[in-house]
Amino acid sequence: MNIAQKASTLLPFATYLVEKELISTEQAESIQSTSKKESIPFSEALEAAGVVGDHIILEARSQEFGLAAVDLNAVEISKELVGLLEEKFVRKQQVLPLYKRGSKLFVAIADLDAITACNELRFSTGFSFVPILASKGLLKKIINRMLSASSTDFAKLVEQSGGTDDEDHIDENIVRFVDSILSDAMHRGASDIHIEPFEEHIRIRYRIDGVLEVLSTPPLSIARRLSARVKILSGMDIAERRVPQDGRIHLEEDDRTIDIRVSTLPTIHGEKIVMRILDPISTSFGIDQLGFEPVQSKHFREALAKPDGMILVTGPTGSGKTVTLYTALGLLNTPERNISTVEDPVEFNVDGINQVNINTKAKLTFAKALKAFLRQDPDVIMLGEIRDLESADIAVKAAQTGHLVLSTLHTNDAPTTLTRLLNMGVPAFNISSAVNLIIAQRLARRLCDHCKEETSYPEEQLLSFGLNKNVIQSTTFYKPVGCNQCNRGFKGRTGIYEVMPLSEETGRIIMEGGNAMDIAEQAQKEGIYNLRQAGILKVLAGITSLEEAERVTGI
Repeated sequence: MNIAQKASTLLPFATYLVEKELISTEQAESIQSTSKKESIPFSEALEAAGVVGDHIILEARSQEFGLAAVDLNAVEISKELVGLLEEKFVRKQQVLPLYKRGSKLFVAIADLDAITACNELRFSTGFSFVPILASKGLLKKIINRMLSASSTDFAKLVEQSGGTDDEDHIDENIVRFVDSILSDAMHRGASDIHIEPFEEHIRIRYRIDGVLEVLSTPPLSIARRLSARVKILSGMDIAERRVPQDGRIHLEEDDRTIDIRVSTLPTIHGEKIVMRILDPISTSFGIDQLGFEPVQSKHFREALAKPDGMILVTGPTGSGKTVTLYTALGLLNTPERNISTVEDPVEFNVDGINQVNINTKAKLTFAKALKAFLRQDPDVIMLGEIRDLESADIAVKAAQTGHLVLSTLHTNDAPTTLTRLLNMGVPAFNISSAVNLIIAQRLARRLCDHCKEETSYPEEQLLSFGLNKNVIQSTTFYKPVGCNQCNRGFKGRTGIYEVMPLSEETGRIIMEGGNAMDIAEQAQKEGIYNLRQAGILKVLAGITSLEEAERVTGI
Protein backbone atom coordinates (compact mmCIF):
# COMPACT_ATOMS: atom_id res chain seq x y z
CA MET A 1 0.00 0.00 0.00
CA ASN A 2 1.47 3.39 -0.99
CA ILE A 3 1.35 6.59 1.06
CA ALA A 4 -1.72 7.94 -0.76
CA GLN A 5 -3.60 4.70 -0.14
CA LYS A 6 -2.60 4.74 3.53
CA ALA A 7 -3.79 8.31 3.90
CA SER A 8 -7.16 7.40 2.41
CA THR A 9 -7.81 4.91 5.23
CA LEU A 10 -7.23 7.55 7.91
CA LEU A 11 -9.85 9.77 9.47
CA PRO A 12 -9.81 13.37 8.17
CA PHE A 13 -8.24 14.79 11.32
CA ALA A 14 -5.66 11.99 11.49
CA THR A 15 -4.73 12.83 7.88
CA TYR A 16 -4.47 16.51 8.85
CA LEU A 17 -2.06 15.65 11.69
CA VAL A 18 0.11 13.60 9.34
CA GLU A 19 0.15 16.30 6.66
CA LYS A 20 1.19 18.90 9.25
CA GLU A 21 3.94 16.48 10.36
CA LEU A 22 2.59 16.52 13.91
CA ILE A 23 2.51 12.72 14.01
CA SER A 24 3.75 10.00 11.69
CA THR A 25 1.52 7.87 9.49
CA GLU A 26 2.34 4.86 11.68
CA GLN A 27 1.33 6.75 14.82
CA ALA A 28 -1.92 7.89 13.20
CA GLU A 29 -2.77 4.31 12.20
CA SER A 30 -1.96 3.02 15.69
CA ILE A 31 -4.07 5.69 17.42
CA GLN A 32 -6.96 5.16 15.02
CA SER A 33 -6.75 1.40 15.60
CA THR A 34 -6.85 1.95 19.39
CA SER A 35 -9.86 4.22 18.98
CA LYS A 36 -11.73 1.54 17.05
CA LYS A 37 -10.65 -1.39 19.22
CA GLU A 38 -11.56 0.31 22.53
CA SER A 39 -14.65 2.08 21.15
CA ILE A 40 -13.42 5.50 22.23
CA PRO A 41 -13.25 8.81 20.33
CA PHE A 42 -10.14 9.38 18.22
CA SER A 43 -9.31 12.46 20.32
CA GLU A 44 -9.32 10.37 23.50
CA ALA A 45 -6.96 7.81 21.98
CA LEU A 46 -4.79 10.70 20.75
CA GLU A 47 -4.62 12.13 24.25
CA ALA A 48 -3.73 8.75 25.75
CA ALA A 49 -0.90 8.34 23.23
CA GLY A 50 0.75 11.51 24.58
CA VAL A 51 2.33 12.46 21.25
CA VAL A 52 0.82 15.94 20.77
CA GLY A 53 0.12 18.98 22.91
CA ASP A 54 -3.15 19.96 24.60
CA HIS A 55 -4.08 22.49 21.91
CA ILE A 56 -3.98 19.80 19.21
CA ILE A 57 -6.14 17.47 21.30
CA LEU A 58 -8.59 20.32 21.86
CA GLU A 59 -8.73 20.94 18.12
CA ALA A 60 -9.39 17.23 17.52
CA ARG A 61 -12.22 17.19 20.05
CA SER A 62 -13.71 20.32 18.51
CA GLN A 63 -13.82 18.77 15.04
CA GLU A 64 -14.98 15.40 16.32
CA PHE A 65 -17.92 16.71 18.34
CA GLY A 66 -18.81 19.73 16.23
CA LEU A 67 -18.38 22.19 19.09
CA ALA A 68 -16.51 25.48 19.24
CA ALA A 69 -13.29 25.49 21.26
CA VAL A 70 -11.74 28.18 23.44
CA ASP A 71 -8.26 28.93 24.76
CA LEU A 72 -9.02 29.81 28.38
CA ASN A 73 -5.71 31.66 28.67
CA ALA A 74 -7.16 34.29 26.33
CA VAL A 75 -10.42 34.76 28.27
CA GLU A 76 -10.98 37.01 31.28
CA ILE A 77 -13.05 34.97 33.72
CA SER A 78 -15.58 36.85 35.87
CA LYS A 79 -15.98 35.68 39.46
CA GLU A 80 -19.51 37.09 39.45
CA LEU A 81 -20.42 34.85 36.49
CA VAL A 82 -18.89 31.80 38.15
CA GLY A 83 -21.06 32.61 41.17
CA LEU A 84 -24.20 32.11 39.08
CA LEU A 85 -23.76 28.34 39.49
CA GLU A 86 -23.36 26.39 42.72
CA GLU A 87 -19.74 25.66 43.58
CA LYS A 88 -20.42 21.94 44.04
CA PHE A 89 -21.91 21.73 40.54
CA VAL A 90 -19.03 23.67 38.97
CA ARG A 91 -16.43 21.42 40.62
CA LYS A 92 -18.20 18.11 39.96
CA GLN A 93 -19.18 18.76 36.34
CA GLN A 94 -16.13 20.93 35.51
CA VAL A 95 -18.28 23.69 34.02
CA LEU A 96 -17.01 27.27 33.89
CA PRO A 97 -19.28 30.21 32.93
CA LEU A 98 -17.48 32.46 30.43
CA TYR A 99 -20.00 35.14 29.46
CA LYS A 100 -23.74 35.80 29.35
CA ARG A 101 -25.90 37.05 26.50
CA GLY A 102 -29.47 37.59 27.68
CA SER A 103 -30.71 34.22 28.95
CA LYS A 104 -27.84 32.36 27.27
CA LEU A 105 -24.91 31.32 29.47
CA PHE A 106 -21.81 30.31 27.51
CA VAL A 107 -19.87 27.71 29.51
CA ALA A 108 -16.51 26.01 29.04
CA ILE A 109 -16.63 22.22 29.35
CA ALA A 110 -14.14 19.40 28.86
CA ASP A 111 -16.51 16.44 29.00
CA LEU A 112 -19.65 15.97 26.90
CA ASP A 113 -21.49 14.59 29.95
CA ALA A 114 -21.43 18.15 31.31
CA ILE A 115 -23.85 19.20 28.54
CA THR A 116 -26.54 16.88 29.93
CA ALA A 117 -25.88 18.10 33.47
CA CYS A 118 -26.22 21.73 32.35
CA ASN A 119 -29.47 21.09 30.50
CA GLU A 120 -30.94 19.63 33.68
CA LEU A 121 -30.37 23.04 35.32
CA ARG A 122 -32.13 24.94 32.55
CA PHE A 123 -35.44 25.40 34.34
CA SER A 124 -34.04 25.96 37.85
CA THR A 125 -31.57 28.64 36.67
CA GLY A 126 -33.48 30.18 33.77
CA PHE A 127 -30.40 29.90 31.56
CA SER A 128 -30.00 28.28 28.19
CA PHE A 129 -26.50 26.79 28.25
CA VAL A 130 -24.15 27.04 25.27
CA PRO A 131 -21.19 24.61 25.63
CA ILE A 132 -17.68 25.45 24.42
CA LEU A 133 -14.85 22.92 24.58
CA ALA A 134 -11.74 23.71 26.64
CA SER A 135 -8.54 21.90 27.63
CA LYS A 136 -9.22 19.55 30.56
CA GLY A 137 -6.10 20.45 32.52
CA LEU A 138 -6.44 24.20 32.05
CA LEU A 139 -10.17 24.14 32.81
CA LYS A 140 -9.58 22.29 36.09
CA LYS A 141 -6.79 24.65 37.08
CA ILE A 142 -8.86 27.79 36.43
CA ILE A 143 -11.89 26.39 38.25
CA ASN A 144 -9.72 25.62 41.27
CA ARG A 145 -8.26 29.12 41.14
CA MET A 146 -11.61 30.85 40.78
CA LEU A 147 -13.17 28.86 43.62
CA SER A 148 -10.05 29.01 45.76
CA ALA A 149 -10.33 30.27 49.31
CA SER A 150 -7.64 32.79 48.40
CA SER A 151 -10.15 34.66 46.23
CA THR A 152 -12.57 35.26 49.11
CA ASP A 153 -13.38 38.93 49.79
CA PHE A 154 -11.38 39.48 52.97
CA ALA A 155 -12.22 43.20 53.05
CA LYS A 156 -15.83 42.25 53.83
CA LEU A 157 -14.69 39.89 56.59
CA VAL A 158 -12.50 42.61 58.11
CA GLU A 159 -15.35 45.10 58.11
CA GLN A 160 -17.80 42.65 59.59
CA SER A 161 -15.44 41.36 62.27
CA GLY A 162 -14.82 44.91 63.45
CA GLY A 163 -18.12 45.34 65.26
CA THR A 164 -21.24 45.18 63.13
CA ASP A 165 -24.60 44.27 64.66
CA ASP A 166 -25.36 41.63 62.02
CA GLU A 167 -23.74 38.70 63.82
CA ASP A 168 -25.64 36.13 61.77
CA HIS A 169 -24.27 37.59 58.54
CA ILE A 170 -20.70 37.56 59.91
CA ASP A 171 -20.98 33.94 60.94
CA GLU A 172 -22.50 33.06 57.59
CA ASN A 173 -19.44 34.49 55.82
CA ILE A 174 -17.06 32.63 58.13
CA VAL A 175 -18.94 29.38 57.51
CA ARG A 176 -18.72 29.93 53.76
CA PHE A 177 -15.02 30.78 54.02
CA VAL A 178 -14.15 27.61 56.00
CA ASP A 179 -16.18 25.47 53.60
CA SER A 180 -14.25 27.07 50.73
CA ILE A 181 -10.91 26.29 52.37
CA LEU A 182 -11.81 22.62 52.88
CA SER A 183 -13.28 22.12 49.41
CA ASP A 184 -10.43 23.97 47.73
CA ALA A 185 -7.77 21.97 49.58
CA MET A 186 -9.33 18.64 48.63
CA HIS A 187 -9.69 19.52 44.96
CA ARG A 188 -6.12 20.78 44.79
CA GLY A 189 -4.83 17.53 46.27
CA ALA A 190 -3.54 19.04 49.52
CA SER A 191 -2.62 16.63 52.31
CA ASP A 192 -2.65 19.25 55.10
CA ILE A 193 -4.12 22.68 55.83
CA HIS A 194 -2.28 25.03 58.22
CA ILE A 195 -4.06 28.03 59.79
CA GLU A 196 -1.49 30.06 61.72
CA PRO A 197 -2.15 33.31 63.64
CA PHE A 198 0.63 35.92 63.74
CA GLU A 199 0.82 39.47 65.09
CA GLU A 200 -1.09 41.20 62.28
CA HIS A 201 -2.51 38.46 60.08
CA ILE A 202 -3.37 34.79 59.71
CA ARG A 203 -1.33 32.65 57.34
CA ILE A 204 -3.21 29.86 55.58
CA ARG A 205 -1.05 27.27 53.85
CA TYR A 206 -1.66 24.02 51.99
CA ARG A 207 0.80 21.15 51.82
CA ILE A 208 0.68 19.94 48.21
CA ASP A 209 2.95 17.12 47.05
CA GLY A 210 4.85 17.39 50.32
CA VAL A 211 5.65 21.12 50.11
CA LEU A 212 3.87 23.92 51.98
CA GLU A 213 2.67 26.90 49.97
CA VAL A 214 0.86 30.04 51.15
CA LEU A 215 -2.76 30.28 50.08
CA SER A 216 -3.71 33.59 51.67
CA THR A 217 -3.12 35.94 54.61
CA PRO A 218 -6.47 37.14 56.00
CA PRO A 219 -6.55 39.63 58.90
CA LEU A 220 -6.01 38.53 62.47
CA SER A 221 -9.40 39.97 63.44
CA ILE A 222 -11.22 36.91 62.08
CA ALA A 223 -8.94 34.38 63.84
CA ARG A 224 -11.19 33.60 66.80
CA ARG A 225 -14.30 33.14 64.66
CA LEU A 226 -12.29 31.01 62.22
CA SER A 227 -11.00 28.66 64.91
CA ALA A 228 -14.45 28.46 66.50
CA ARG A 229 -15.98 27.32 63.21
CA VAL A 230 -13.33 24.63 62.73
CA LYS A 231 -13.83 23.46 66.33
CA ILE A 232 -17.59 23.16 65.84
CA LEU A 233 -17.06 21.06 62.70
CA SER A 234 -14.54 18.79 64.44
CA GLY A 235 -16.43 18.33 67.72
CA MET A 236 -14.07 20.31 69.97
CA ASP A 237 -14.78 22.57 72.94
CA ILE A 238 -15.01 26.08 71.43
CA ALA A 239 -14.66 27.72 74.86
CA GLU A 240 -11.32 26.04 75.59
CA ARG A 241 -8.40 27.95 74.07
CA ARG A 242 -5.67 27.28 76.62
CA VAL A 243 -4.76 23.67 75.83
CA PRO A 244 -4.29 21.62 72.63
CA GLN A 245 -7.30 19.74 71.32
CA ASP A 246 -7.87 17.01 68.73
CA GLY A 247 -10.94 16.37 66.64
CA ARG A 248 -12.21 14.98 63.37
CA ILE A 249 -14.33 16.24 60.49
CA HIS A 250 -16.30 13.89 58.20
CA LEU A 251 -17.14 15.31 54.78
CA GLU A 252 -18.98 13.99 51.75
CA GLU A 253 -17.11 15.15 48.66
CA ASP A 254 -17.55 13.89 45.08
CA ASP A 255 -19.61 10.90 46.24
CA ARG A 256 -17.02 9.69 48.74
CA THR A 257 -16.45 10.18 52.46
CA ILE A 258 -13.29 12.02 53.47
CA ASP A 259 -12.02 12.27 57.03
CA ILE A 260 -10.06 15.30 58.21
CA ARG A 261 -7.99 15.00 61.40
CA VAL A 262 -7.84 18.33 63.23
CA SER A 263 -5.35 19.52 65.83
CA THR A 264 -5.25 22.88 67.65
CA LEU A 265 -2.29 24.40 69.48
CA PRO A 266 -2.37 27.60 71.61
CA THR A 267 0.25 30.14 70.46
CA ILE A 268 0.98 33.69 71.63
CA HIS A 269 -1.31 35.15 68.93
CA GLY A 270 -4.10 32.60 69.04
CA GLU A 271 -4.74 28.98 68.14
CA LYS A 272 -2.81 27.35 65.34
CA ILE A 273 -4.89 24.74 63.51
CA VAL A 274 -3.58 21.89 61.39
CA MET A 275 -6.00 19.74 59.42
CA ARG A 276 -4.79 16.51 57.83
CA ILE A 277 -6.92 15.29 54.94
CA LEU A 278 -7.30 11.52 54.99
CA ASP A 279 -8.50 10.47 51.55
CA PRO A 280 -9.29 6.71 51.43
CA ILE A 281 -8.36 6.66 47.72
CA SER A 282 -4.71 7.10 48.73
CA THR A 283 -4.75 3.70 50.46
CA SER A 284 -6.32 1.78 47.57
CA PHE A 285 -3.12 1.54 45.53
CA GLY A 286 -1.41 -1.73 44.73
CA ILE A 287 2.20 -2.28 45.77
CA ASP A 288 3.45 -1.64 42.24
CA GLN A 289 1.81 1.80 42.20
CA LEU A 290 3.69 2.99 45.27
CA GLY A 291 7.03 3.27 43.50
CA PHE A 292 8.93 0.15 44.55
CA GLU A 293 11.69 -1.11 42.29
CA PRO A 294 10.93 -4.67 41.02
CA VAL A 295 13.33 -6.37 43.43
CA GLN A 296 11.96 -4.30 46.33
CA SER A 297 8.39 -5.27 45.48
CA LYS A 298 9.51 -8.93 45.42
CA HIS A 299 11.03 -8.65 48.91
CA PHE A 300 7.88 -6.96 50.25
CA ARG A 301 5.51 -9.56 48.78
CA GLU A 302 7.64 -12.41 50.12
CA ALA A 303 7.56 -10.92 53.63
CA LEU A 304 3.77 -10.48 53.46
CA ALA A 305 3.35 -14.09 52.36
CA LYS A 306 4.99 -15.38 55.56
CA PRO A 307 2.67 -16.48 58.38
CA ASP A 308 4.74 -14.82 61.09
CA GLY A 309 7.54 -12.35 61.73
CA MET A 310 7.73 -8.58 61.77
CA ILE A 311 7.66 -5.99 58.98
CA LEU A 312 8.76 -2.50 60.06
CA VAL A 313 8.17 0.67 58.03
CA THR A 314 10.30 3.67 58.99
CA GLY A 315 10.71 7.29 58.03
CA PRO A 316 9.83 10.80 59.21
CA THR A 317 6.29 12.14 59.56
CA GLY A 318 4.71 12.62 56.13
CA SER A 319 6.86 10.05 54.36
CA GLY A 320 3.95 7.78 53.43
CA LYS A 321 4.34 5.06 56.05
CA THR A 322 0.58 4.83 56.67
CA VAL A 323 -0.18 4.34 52.97
CA THR A 324 2.42 1.56 52.77
CA LEU A 325 0.95 -0.21 55.81
CA TYR A 326 -2.64 0.08 54.60
CA THR A 327 -1.62 -1.14 51.15
CA ALA A 328 -0.15 -4.21 52.84
CA LEU A 329 -3.30 -4.69 54.92
CA GLY A 330 -5.38 -4.46 51.75
CA LEU A 331 -3.47 -7.43 50.31
CA LEU A 332 -3.78 -9.40 53.54
CA ASN A 333 -7.46 -8.58 54.16
CA THR A 334 -9.26 -11.84 53.29
CA PRO A 335 -12.05 -13.73 55.10
CA GLU A 336 -9.50 -16.39 56.08
CA ARG A 337 -7.46 -13.96 58.22
CA ASN A 338 -8.22 -12.26 61.53
CA ILE A 339 -6.61 -8.82 61.32
CA SER A 340 -6.49 -6.31 64.18
CA THR A 341 -4.90 -2.85 64.29
CA VAL A 342 -4.19 -0.43 67.12
CA GLU A 343 -3.51 3.16 66.07
CA ASP A 344 -3.25 6.67 67.49
CA PRO A 345 -5.62 7.55 65.94
CA VAL A 346 -7.16 5.20 63.37
CA GLU A 347 -6.40 6.88 60.04
CA PHE A 348 -8.76 5.01 57.69
CA ASN A 349 -11.75 2.78 58.36
CA VAL A 350 -11.35 -0.54 56.54
CA ASP A 351 -14.15 -3.08 56.26
CA GLY A 352 -13.08 -6.53 57.45
CA ILE A 353 -10.37 -5.28 59.82
CA ASN A 354 -10.79 -4.81 63.59
CA GLN A 355 -9.43 -1.34 64.36
CA VAL A 356 -8.76 0.07 67.82
CA ASN A 357 -8.08 3.67 68.80
CA ILE A 358 -5.60 4.45 71.57
CA ASN A 359 -7.36 6.11 74.52
CA THR A 360 -4.92 7.56 77.03
CA LYS A 361 -7.70 8.82 79.34
CA ALA A 362 -9.05 5.28 79.64
CA LYS A 363 -5.47 3.97 79.90
CA LEU A 364 -5.84 2.00 76.66
CA THR A 365 -2.23 2.00 75.46
CA PHE A 366 -0.50 0.24 72.57
CA ALA A 367 0.79 -2.38 75.00
CA LYS A 368 -2.63 -3.05 76.55
CA ALA A 369 -4.28 -3.36 73.14
CA LEU A 370 -1.55 -5.74 71.94
CA LYS A 371 -2.02 -7.97 75.00
CA ALA A 372 -5.76 -8.04 74.30
CA PHE A 373 -5.18 -8.88 70.62
CA LEU A 374 -3.16 -11.94 71.55
CA ARG A 375 -6.23 -13.34 73.36
CA GLN A 376 -8.38 -12.79 70.25
CA ASP A 377 -6.90 -15.45 67.95
CA PRO A 378 -5.14 -13.00 65.56
CA ASP A 379 -3.35 -13.82 62.31
CA VAL A 380 -2.15 -10.30 61.50
CA ILE A 381 -1.51 -7.43 63.91
CA MET A 382 -0.79 -3.86 62.89
CA LEU A 383 0.68 -1.60 65.56
CA GLY A 384 0.58 2.08 64.57
CA GLU A 385 3.96 2.82 66.13
CA ILE A 386 6.51 1.14 68.39
CA ARG A 387 7.16 3.82 71.00
CA ASP A 388 8.67 2.08 74.01
CA LEU A 389 10.20 -1.15 75.26
CA GLU A 390 6.89 -2.56 76.52
CA SER A 391 5.12 -2.32 73.15
CA ALA A 392 8.30 -3.41 71.30
CA ASP A 393 8.68 -6.47 73.53
CA ILE A 394 5.06 -7.60 73.08
CA ALA A 395 5.20 -7.02 69.31
CA VAL A 396 8.43 -9.02 68.98
CA LYS A 397 7.04 -11.92 71.02
CA ALA A 398 3.86 -11.91 68.92
CA ALA A 399 6.00 -12.13 65.78
CA GLN A 400 7.86 -15.08 67.28
CA THR A 401 4.70 -17.00 68.15
CA GLY A 402 2.95 -17.38 64.82
CA HIS A 403 1.65 -13.89 64.08
CA LEU A 404 2.50 -11.48 61.28
CA VAL A 405 3.16 -8.07 62.85
CA LEU A 406 3.33 -4.76 60.97
CA SER A 407 4.46 -1.55 62.61
CA THR A 408 6.36 1.73 62.21
CA LEU A 409 9.32 3.45 63.81
CA HIS A 410 10.67 6.98 63.43
CA THR A 411 14.18 6.29 62.18
CA ASN A 412 16.14 7.61 59.20
CA ASP A 413 16.95 4.35 57.45
CA ALA A 414 16.70 0.57 57.70
CA PRO A 415 20.02 -0.18 59.48
CA THR A 416 19.39 2.36 62.26
CA THR A 417 15.97 0.78 62.87
CA LEU A 418 17.67 -2.36 64.18
CA THR A 419 20.00 -0.41 66.46
CA ARG A 420 17.02 1.64 67.69
CA LEU A 421 15.32 -1.57 68.86
CA LEU A 422 18.55 -2.57 70.59
CA ASN A 423 18.75 0.82 72.30
CA MET A 424 15.16 0.39 73.48
CA GLY A 425 16.27 -2.73 75.28
CA VAL A 426 14.99 -5.47 72.97
CA PRO A 427 17.45 -8.41 73.16
CA ALA A 428 19.56 -8.95 70.04
CA PHE A 429 18.40 -12.58 69.71
CA ASN A 430 14.73 -11.52 69.66
CA ILE A 431 15.40 -8.93 66.97
CA SER A 432 17.31 -11.28 64.69
CA SER A 433 14.69 -14.01 65.04
CA ALA A 434 11.57 -11.84 64.76
CA VAL A 435 12.25 -9.12 62.16
CA ASN A 436 11.72 -10.23 58.55
CA LEU A 437 11.85 -6.95 56.64
CA ILE A 438 12.51 -3.26 57.17
CA ILE A 439 11.31 -0.57 54.76
CA ALA A 440 12.68 2.97 55.04
CA GLN A 441 10.93 5.47 52.81
CA ARG A 442 10.55 9.03 51.59
CA LEU A 443 8.11 10.72 49.19
CA ALA A 444 9.45 12.66 46.20
CA ARG A 445 7.46 14.85 43.83
CA ARG A 446 6.98 13.41 40.35
CA LEU A 447 7.94 15.50 37.34
CA CYS A 448 4.99 16.48 35.17
CA ASP A 449 5.09 14.41 31.97
CA HIS A 450 3.46 17.25 30.02
CA CYS A 451 6.09 19.92 30.60
CA LYS A 452 9.34 18.48 31.97
CA GLU A 453 12.37 19.54 29.97
CA GLU A 454 15.75 18.01 29.38
CA THR A 455 18.59 19.46 31.43
CA SER A 456 22.24 18.76 32.14
CA TYR A 457 24.54 18.76 35.16
CA PRO A 458 28.31 19.09 35.56
CA GLU A 459 29.92 15.68 35.18
CA GLU A 460 31.76 16.10 38.48
CA GLN A 461 28.46 16.55 40.31
CA LEU A 462 27.00 13.39 38.79
CA LEU A 463 30.13 11.38 39.47
CA SER A 464 29.93 12.43 43.12
CA PHE A 465 26.54 10.69 43.31
CA GLY A 466 28.14 7.39 42.33
CA LEU A 467 27.20 7.42 38.65
CA ASN A 468 29.76 6.20 36.15
CA LYS A 469 30.50 7.96 32.87
CA ASN A 470 28.66 5.41 30.74
CA VAL A 471 25.45 5.91 32.73
CA ILE A 472 25.81 9.70 32.59
CA GLN A 473 26.30 9.68 28.81
CA SER A 474 23.33 7.38 28.18
CA THR A 475 20.86 9.11 30.53
CA THR A 476 18.54 12.02 29.82
CA PHE A 477 18.03 14.20 32.89
CA TYR A 478 14.93 16.35 33.35
CA LYS A 479 13.94 19.48 35.24
CA PRO A 480 10.53 20.89 36.29
CA VAL A 481 8.97 23.68 34.23
CA GLY A 482 5.30 24.21 35.08
CA CYS A 483 2.14 24.06 32.96
CA ASN A 484 -1.65 23.88 33.16
CA GLN A 485 -1.50 20.22 34.14
CA CYS A 486 0.73 20.49 37.21
CA ASN A 487 1.95 22.41 40.22
CA ARG A 488 5.20 24.20 39.37
CA GLY A 489 6.46 21.35 37.23
CA PHE A 490 5.45 18.50 39.53
CA LYS A 491 2.34 16.35 39.64
CA GLY A 492 1.83 13.75 42.35
CA ARG A 493 4.45 11.90 44.34
CA THR A 494 6.32 8.62 44.25
CA GLY A 495 7.93 6.60 46.98
CA ILE A 496 11.68 6.20 47.36
CA TYR A 497 12.45 3.06 49.34
CA GLU A 498 15.17 1.12 51.08
CA VAL A 499 13.82 -2.44 51.42
CA MET A 500 16.05 -4.62 53.57
CA PRO A 501 15.23 -8.27 54.31
CA LEU A 502 16.98 -9.50 57.45
CA SER A 503 19.49 -12.06 56.20
CA GLU A 504 21.33 -14.61 58.32
CA GLU A 505 24.51 -12.57 58.03
CA THR A 506 22.76 -9.39 59.17
CA GLY A 507 21.32 -11.34 62.10
CA ARG A 508 24.82 -12.49 63.02
CA ILE A 509 26.07 -8.88 62.97
CA ILE A 510 23.28 -7.90 65.38
CA MET A 511 24.08 -10.83 67.68
CA GLU A 512 27.76 -9.83 67.73
CA GLY A 513 26.95 -6.24 68.71
CA GLY A 514 27.48 -4.64 65.32
CA ASN A 515 26.35 -1.06 64.73
CA ALA A 516 24.23 0.58 62.02
CA MET A 517 27.30 1.16 59.82
CA ASP A 518 28.18 -2.55 59.93
CA ILE A 519 24.60 -3.46 58.99
CA ALA A 520 24.59 -0.91 56.14
CA GLU A 521 27.83 -2.34 54.73
CA GLN A 522 26.35 -5.84 54.77
CA ALA A 523 23.19 -4.59 53.03
CA GLN A 524 25.35 -3.12 50.26
CA LYS A 525 27.11 -6.46 49.83
CA GLU A 526 23.68 -8.07 49.43
CA GLY A 527 22.70 -5.59 46.71
CA ILE A 528 20.17 -3.65 48.80
CA TYR A 529 19.51 -0.13 47.49
CA ASN A 530 19.89 2.51 50.18
CA LEU A 531 17.73 5.65 50.00
CA ARG A 532 20.42 7.57 48.11
CA GLN A 533 20.71 4.86 45.45
CA ALA A 534 16.92 4.43 45.22
CA GLY A 535 16.56 8.18 44.71
CA ILE A 536 19.13 8.14 41.91
CA LEU A 537 17.18 5.35 40.20
CA LYS A 538 14.09 7.59 40.11
CA VAL A 539 16.21 10.37 38.55
CA LEU A 540 17.67 8.01 35.92
CA ALA A 541 14.14 6.86 35.05
CA GLY A 542 13.06 10.48 34.47
CA ILE A 543 10.48 10.25 37.26
CA THR A 544 11.90 13.05 39.38
CA SER A 545 14.63 15.66 39.25
CA LEU A 546 18.06 15.39 40.80
CA GLU A 547 17.30 18.35 43.07
CA GLU A 548 14.09 16.74 44.33
CA ALA A 549 15.82 13.43 45.04
CA GLU A 550 18.51 15.36 46.89
CA ARG A 551 15.90 17.27 48.90
CA VAL A 552 14.11 14.19 50.22
CA THR A 553 17.02 11.77 50.65
CA GLY A 554 19.94 14.08 51.34
CA ILE A 555 22.01 12.54 48.55
